[in-house]
Amino acid sequence: MFRTVVSQSQLTEILSQQNQRSSYQWQDQAMLYQFLLEIVKNRTPAEVLLEFKRLFIDYESSSTNLVAIQELSKLIYTNNQEEFLHALKRACYILINNWETARNHSAIQELAKLLSETHESQTIASPNTDSSPHIHWLKNFLNSQDYNELKLFIASKYDSSPTTQNAHWSTRYNSYLLAPQYTDNSNPVEQREAARVLAQELKDKFKFELAMYTARSQSTSNNQEIPNNPTGLGDHVLRLIKMIVAKRGSYSYENLASIFLQQTKNVDYKKFKFSLQKYLISSTNNYQAHKKDLLAFLQQKLVNKFNNLYNEHNHELLDEALLLRTCNKVIDYLTTEDQQEPSELFVLLLSQGHPLSLVIVLLKIIMICPNARSHLDTCIAKLIQYYMDYPEEECQWVINFFEVFNITFAIHADNVKYNLIKMSSQIENEGSAVSLDGYRVFSQLQEDSIAMELEKMSNTQQLPSEIKLED
Repeated sequence: MFRTVVSQSQLTEILSQQNQRSSYQWQDQAMLYQFLLEIVKNRTPAEVLLEFKRLFIDYESSSTNLVAIQELSKLIYTNNQEEFLHALKRACYILINNWETARNHSAIQELAKLLSETHESQTIASPNTDSSPHIHWLKNFLNSQDYNELKLFIASKYDSSPTTQNAHWSTRYNSYLLAPQYTDNSNPVEQREAARVLAQELKDKFKFELAMYTARSQSTSNNQEIPNNPTGLGDHVLRLIKMIVAKRGSYSYENLASIFLQQTKNVDYKKFKFSLQKYLISSTNNYQAHKKDLLAFLQQKLVNKFNNLYNEHNHELLDEALLLRTCNKVIDYLTTEDQQEPSELFVLLLSQGHPLSLVIVLLKIIMICPNARSHLDTCIAKLIQYYMDYPEEECQWVINFFEVFNITFAIHADNVKYNLIKMSSQIENEGSAVSLDGYRVFSQLQEDSIAMELEKMSNTQQLPSEIKLED
């Protein structure tokens, strides 16, 4: 079980850094944002969309938008494309967040439709050289990563069938693809908060569906309908879950993490790095002894990396900030070091055909440093983005990794408990295939309100804005 925990001083510093740009933007276009807030709260969606279109698409004044359009005009007259695009993006999320609060999903879909139609219009597709600068800027926005992120957010939230056969394979991992939106401090605060909440809702939804599938797919009752398998692994997911859950008791990953943190208290950074590489490798996959050579290879690679990692701190005591920096760096080594392409270690480990070993190492990192989870999710998103253009059949090996990652972290969440129950007396040693076949896996929601929230979600096509979890 893990959660992100930061001290009050750290939280204050983080929020200050994150909101520095947003605060500046709010002050600079305060009247524009105030205008949008007033109309979205007090006028019909059709009227709001008309005003939005007048401001950002047609760039024309009306009796009601004079102050707002003056603020946009300042940006156009000073040729400030960057601030115009930021204002446009923030305007979209102001409308979306307020309509979401009012449960007015059709208005959000109408906004998406308006932007899509604008993108396809001849005026935007082939603007004249003497067109207003805002036309060229609008075209740039509609061809930008910002617009792609907006479409991803709306599709993740309001597409009622994201897992159909026609959907791209990456849609199964939208909760991770949203991570770069809420970890990028240059994004508007409205976008970051909306993306963070939605990503958590999607994770909670997957955890619930996986728990329900696990419970009912093993039922002996012929009258009980088996829910859809939320993974891409088919029936093999049950055996994977058994393998993961088998690592419980006194040698669970949670207990190993707790022991490691206790043993490395008040040690200098050099000793910590030595202990860290041993911790990450030991007991990683004791149920697959034939992978020892692979893990030994990984350990040697980590030793080489650690020898040059923040050596200026070698004789200092480890603190929370240095722990976070170190764990983030190790995550980079194991996933993507440049935030664009897969790292050498990632490719080498997966090329050996065993993604679970890598996933467990990543899990053990988060067990000792929950604050690194956002960075890990961002790195996973970068990997998904890298492979998105590949057909599913050509990158099945990496999709398998994403599936194992998603399932493993769902099992080790703090609101669902999985247990193995012995069903047969014909059980041999704990790591054998026979022993796993002799067990059934049971899942238990730790909090009944989660099921109630998700039931309401299925009835309204609306995910709850927040689900409170308890240990």
